Amino acid sequence: MTAVPITTDRMKFLRLALAADAVVTGGNGLIYLAFADPVSTLLGPDAGLLRAIGGFLLAYGAAVALVAGRRAISPAATKAVIAANVIWTLGSVAAVVTGAAGFTTVGAVWAIAQALVVAGFAELQITGLRKSRTN
Repeated sequence: MTAVPITTDRMKFLRLALAADAVVTGGNGLIYLAFADPVSTLLGPDAGLLRAIGGFLLAYGAAVALVAGRRAISPAATKAVIAANVIWTLGSVAAVVTGAAGFTTVGAVWAIAQALVVAGFAELQITGLRKSRTN
């Protein structure tokens, strides 16, 4: 079965979920890039690592914005965004549990909080994808 792009008004919820993800992710990336040193002091991971994460988040946010901005939203691209969000969520929790990122207490709380936000975006995107197919 070939996935058919979603092109009707049914995709409004999905488009909003993807766009919100893109804005929050890109904004987070910009903060990590622009303020890596003070954020490192607050959260714990090395400023160089935060800059690398910031660059990744900025690029990822732009990619999600492209998916959201297409006239026809690709179900396959949406599923890739959902999968990446799930991987990010699990990786964030693993980084806290293992201590691999060297989080401060504030950093560990932040990492879990942002993991919950990312998981929330994934859930909204799953819901949006389902709504776009069933209405």
